[in-house]
Amino acid sequence: MIKRVLVIGSGLGALSGAIRLARMGFEVHVYEKNARAGGKLNEKRLGGYRFDTGPSLLTMPFVIDELFEFAGASREEKLALVPIEPICRYFFVEGSILDASADLAKMKAEIAKFSQRDVAAYEKFLRYSERIYQRTAEIFLFSPIHEFVKLLKLKNLGTLLRLHEIDPLRTVHQGVSRFFEDERLVQLFDRYATYNGSNPYRAPATLNVIPYVEYVLGSYYIRGGMYRLAEALLDLAAQAGVQLHYCSPVQKILHDGRRVTGLQIEGEKLATDYVLCGQDVVVAHEQLIEGFERRKRKLNQLEPSCSGLVFLWGVRKEHEQLAHHNIFFSRDYKKEFEQIFEQRMPPDDPTLYVAITSKNDPEHAPAECENWFVLLTMPYLTSAMNWREALPKVRALTLEKLRRAGFDVEGSIEEEDVITPEDFYQLYRSNRGSIYGVSSNSRNTAFKRPPNRSRDLKGLYFAGGSTHPGGGIPLVMLSGKIAAELIAAAARVSLSRP
Repeated sequence: MIKRVLVIGSGLGALSGAIRLARMGFEVHVYEKNARAGGKLNEKRLGGYRFDTGPSLLTMPFVIDELFEFAGASREEKLALVPIEPICRYFFVEGSILDASADLAKMKAEIAKFSQRDVAAYEKFLRYSERIYQRTAEIFLFSPIHEFVKLLKLKNLGTLLRLHEIDPLRTVHQGVSRFFEDERLVQLFDRYATYNGSNPYRAPATLNVIPYVEYVLGSYYIRGGMYRLAEALLDLAAQAGVQLHYCSPVQKILHDGRRVTGLQIEGEKLATDYVLCGQDVVVAHEQLIEGFERRKRKLNQLEPSCSGLVFLWGVRKEHEQLAHHNIFFSRDYKKEFEQIFEQRMPPDDPTLYVAITSKNDPEHAPAECENWFVLLTMPYLTSAMNWREALPKVRALTLEKLRRAGFDVEGSIEEEDVITPEDFYQLYRSNRGSIYGVSSNSRNTAFKRPPNRSRDLKGLYFAGGSTHPGGGIPLVMLSGKIAAELIAAAARVSLSRP
């Protein structure tokens, strides 16, 4: 008898899980509250400009390749991956610039401009970062870490006995500072904690694995824009028989107190064997699941990741000095994160991230123009914050910071849109507008992140950035894989496609 799975949301985690389940023989329906799929990975067009509105960099492309292979398709035929060089251009407050590169010789030459001593330190840092990856990948990325029977496999025992090698007791900042003397380089590598929405002065040094992923495993852009990934997954889903239902917000996850029984959508009750929830785990328990008050309280104690403020600017001018990815650092990085996570206010000197896809896809902007995606790290939503009042001030700060760096664009902006933390909540129901789910601002975050299988309701599973293994394109897609395999195991269905 064919088992049915109802999927909440069409973000990358939910789609990844839905595709796998359909290929394994399940009847799969996806219910999306918005009119478009993709979740935070989305796009917008303003006049003659096209923008990605979410992730702008792809790492670990083998995760995507494996999904395509499982679905019986070729990623190369659907998506063209473009290596980014430089990976990012960094602008520091005193005027120095560094082009980060995956080419070891180029990166060493760039570092030598700052500190000759730190050239050798960089190679040592990469070896340290690689060691963390080798120790963490199988357990913390590719395995359902909360399923202890699966975790205690023979091949994992050696890693479990050597967890001290993943540097969990230091912070990211402390770990980076052990290697580099130049404060600009420390700031550069501290930045990687923000890849999952965390504070480098609080998050565990285990996150220093990220530079290895980016500099060694590779950093890519998807030709045509990052949203092409969502479109490609929609094609795979359709080919696998997944049925998508847009503008269909889920009202309740139905259950009998022990097991899920279905979903309620627009007053209609739909029966199911399993539910794969791609919505934020905290919000799902608050809004969709009745009962389990203790679980709700426990989830609400988890600190959300940071949020973000995005300006989409169609700029009537070209800037040869800018790369595809650019960072304009703040003067006092520690103060910036204290304001974001402790004071929960917009920083008075925010670090700016500027992505310009027209550098690689000229058709994303009119001739001699550029499409600027400008992201500022911001605190998650609080009742004390009024974004309507704060927005003009933050916009003025952003333009002034760019002006001081030599980029006076205010008079050249001909198209504009803004995405605030409130928009992240309204559009995607992310917990308090957070971008990456739960922050990693404690030493045991990996174990505190909500599991992919509900401990309260049989048949309920979770995928997405708010659950294991975390935020970012590859990890979110891995969450879909983990959840799909757990459902298959519960249904005693083969993990291989028919």
